[in-house]
Amino acid sequence: MELAQDNPFAEGKVLLIDKPLDWTSFDVVRKIRNMVRIKKVGHAGTLDPLASGLLIVCTGKFTKRINEYMAREKEYTGSFTLGAVTPTYDLESEPVPINDLSEFDPAAILSTTYQFTGDIMQVPPIHSAIKINGKRVYELARKGKDVQLEPRPVTISAFEITSIELPLVHFRVVCSTGTYIRSLANDFGAALGCGAYLSSLRRTRIGEFSVKDAMTMEAAETYIRGVIPQKG
Repeated sequence: MELAQDNPFAEGKVLLIDKPLDWTSFDVVRKIRNMVRIKKVGHAGTLDPLASGLLIVCTGKFTKRINEYMAREKEYTGSFTLGAVTPTYDLESEPVPINDLSEFDPAAILSTTYQFTGDIMQVPPIHSAIKINGKRVYELARKGKDVQLEPRPVTISAFEITSIELPLVHFRVVCSTGTYIRSLANDFGAALGCGAYLSSLRRTRIGEFSVKDAMTMEAAETYIRGVIPQKG
């Protein structure tokens, strides 16, 4: 990997990427790093492989801004599936049915959102990248270790149910950094008494940056090729 003196990506750029499903956030970074041919490339806030949407990628000198971008408010849309739970709180593990929804009152869904709005305490998923004694907790969880995580303060400034198609509940959430939407799904289902897991997720905004202004990976590749001709 070479670093040309006049490489504009070394001077620093912010790329707004619409991360596709089944890509890890690092898959995106690695692809862009190979194309821009510099090592200093990073992202501002991980999206799980099963999530899509806005990923801020910084190159060169702009990698110093990553923490600043990560701290900004985030907006998500997606869906919960009611009536079942999963160990990972999403579809990375197999759903286990726990409740029949045939007599479920949809009005309870709307009223339950209020207890998850504002400043709340949230326990992160044990299948997450948080570290305990230098170990990722998801690695400990996969080995069957007993993992205990403490509740953390987060702020959910908006929690809107946009439509209900049981067992699916579609939502929009605006929240502080550090909020786990998977945990929100699990906690929401527990509060309803029927169980729930996160079945789809899309990040639509980080601070003032919108996914409407983001590039697909194909568009990003075209853009980068226009700035730095690729070898081969």
